[in-house]
Amino acid sequence: MTVRVGVIGGGQLARMMIAPAVELGLELRVLAEAEGMSAELAATAVGDYRDAEAVRAFAADVDVITFDHEHVPQQVLQALVAEGVVVHPGPDALRFAQDKLVMRARLAELDVPQPDWAAVRTADELRVFLDAHDGRGVVKTPRGGYDGKGVRVVRAADDARDWLDAVGEGEALLVEELVPFVRELAQQVARRPSGETVAYPVVETVQRDGVCAEVIAPAPAATDRLVQVAEEIGRSIAEGLGVTGMLAVELFETDDERILVNELAMRPHNSGHWSQDGAVTGQFEQHLRAVADLPLGSTAPRAAWSVMVNILGGPADGTLEERFGGAMAEHPTAKIHTYGKSPRPGRKVGHVNVAGDDLDDAVYVARAAAAHFA
Repeated sequence: MTVRVGVIGGGQLARMMIAPAVELGLELRVLAEAEGMSAELAATAVGDYRDAEAVRAFAADVDVITFDHEHVPQQVLQALVAEGVVVHPGPDALRFAQDKLVMRARLAELDVPQPDWAAVRTADELRVFLDAHDGRGVVKTPRGGYDGKGVRVVRAADDARDWLDAVGEGEALLVEELVPFVRELAQQVARRPSGETVAYPVVETVQRDGVCAEVIAPAPAATDRLVQVAEEIGRSIAEGLGVTGMLAVELFETDDERILVNELAMRPHNSGHWSQDGAVTGQFEQHLRAVADLPLGSTAPRAAWSVMVNILGGPADGTLEERFGGAMAEHPTAKIHTYGKSPRPGRKVGHVNVAGDDLDDAVYVARAAAAHFA
């Protein structure tokens, strides 16, 4: 019998699950937030993921529920599980990706290396933390932030006064040390319900204005020790939090050779887009294998290097589709993926993957191909 996988959220991550679902013989259904979403080809329902009845009706026609994002409320997820719906990752794991304070506390229990941090509710509490960390820190809203949103570097308690004033009863902000990192890394692992876990090569990510711009796989100049530590961190988090599906662990490599956990994502992730064309098993196929509890695929790279460059914003005039011909003609080794989104400054509207034996050449081709869509 064909396994029916239901994806809550109709964004580009759900869109990129469509092709591997077809290849695996799975039936993919999507609960989209609105008409015309990126994954409209597989959208079988339109509804609010915060509406328990809409989600329950969608879940009634699938065998397993998974996600394009982590924003479905806990009460909705817990209700599904209570009714016997299979949910991967489950709500008990997903809460650590939904709330950064909960995540930090649990990672501390697991003895996972991470920045110094604290929960703060008042300017005085924030001031105490800053005084203990050279007068600098990073304040984050625990819930809802992504791509640089909900993150603020502060050098005085008044720099976060507006956020502190908005803190409600029983709530807090997260403050972390301003990590002296030399680069950002990401470690992906996949885990199926039966416990099988596989890890991808650790990659280097390049951020611009708080948004991932480029990814290089594997991370250049990564020592054997770095590779080992990153994989151990990823596997320990997947096991310790009970994650099922893809897990992305964003990491800092510091100037004193520490590897620290920045954030988590329990779904396919921008840092893993390279694997679509650069690994034996891409992250979208792997996620579907994992949530359907199928044997996991090889994560081995297909080439010495893979480079992913995001298409951010898109052309000021015209459409992305109009630019395909020129990009493909000039750069036949580039793999171009677009998300069915209209151009908008700063918006992720697609990405380009290039794999090869020469890193400099792969970077050049990926950037040049992406530039066609600017």
